[in-house]
Amino acid sequence: MSRPTLHDPLTAGALQLAHRVVMAPLTRMRATGSGSTAPKALNAEYYGQRASAGGLIVSEATQVAPEGQGYPDTPGIHEPEHVAGWRAVTDAVHAQGGLMVAQLWHVGRISHSSFQPGGGLPVAPSAVVPAGRALDATFSPVAFETPRALERDEIPGVVDRFRVAAGLALEAGFDGVEVHGANGYLIQQFLEPHSNQRTDDYGGTIANRARFLLEVVDAVAGVVGPDRVGVRLSPYNTANDGYAGTEGTLELYTHVLAELASRGLAYLHLVEPRGHRDEPSPSGIDSAAALLRPLWPGTLIVAGGFTPASGGEIVARGDADAVAFGRTFIANPDLPERIRTGAELNPYDRSTFYGGDHRGYTDYPTLTEA
Repeated sequence: MSRPTLHDPLTAGALQLAHRVVMAPLTRMRATGSGSTAPKALNAEYYGQRASAGGLIVSEATQVAPEGQGYPDTPGIHEPEHVAGWRAVTDAVHAQGGLMVAQLWHVGRISHSSFQPGGGLPVAPSAVVPAGRALDATFSPVAFETPRALERDEIPGVVDRFRVAAGLALEAGFDGVEVHGANGYLIQQFLEPHSNQRTDDYGGTIANRARFLLEVVDAVAGVVGPDRVGVRLSPYNTANDGYAGTEGTLELYTHVLAELASRGLAYLHLVEPRGHRDEPSPSGIDSAAALLRPLWPGTLIVAGGFTPASGGEIVARGDADAVAFGRTFIANPDLPERIRTGAELNPYDRSTFYGGDHRGYTDYPTLTEA
């Protein structure tokens, strides 16, 4: 049998992909205007440029509530204006024959009081300050604040925020949703023992720490259908103090993947281990996909610094079914076609990744414009 390639079609639940080059969720901090965090025309142009027939785009992380915001000018999916803004985006993607899922996000303790209604403290499973520094609402680096631990009776309300956001995503024309359980944000904060020191039924044992994730997944699946739900996880990635060298990580994710697999989801999206700026992860794990592939019977998307060559290799080996590309998709709106034809890639400009206008956002040339 021939080995699969990035150019082969793929079924991910209810989503029929014409190829396996996925656009990764990419925070760009360009949802601004009139005091709203709704997407605007520039965002629709950006996503429309990167849509390919039958290709999958995962939206930038999108907060499900005002309390879930942790970076300036990131979009939401909790108000009518958000639905209208995202509808223009999904229309632009669908006009090119593409598919798009909304990545649902709550940053938890990675937020700052400058984003919080009334200037309150960010919320988290426990009052444990994360390592590193935050970015406040003025784009200034500041010290992380010690978050406020969620009360037990507040947690169902946070879960419901994800449920409502999933419904709004359908109204906005998305083809599905992806639950952001990675990169040190609220869901991973519940999963990891160094950030979850609770003694109630959301802390302590692996089953308790996984409870919040599974309740969120069940809530959104009840709205959009499990075959239109993906989940993103980063078991050994140190981003935002998510992984702290904790013993029992494999046992934790063995439980999590077994529970998720029983739900018939569209796909699992794994972030490969990396340290800061692509430095080796202190976990000593080279590939989360290779480690966890035997535990996941469904469609597996992998992300984390892949090139077209290395992405093709991991799909050919069977350690993943598709590859989500980030920085190369920023710089190459027609990345699937460039990979298919072996064309040269545009270099990316890291200085334009976050904030700003069209420069470094919608002005990268395609093959037909070069």
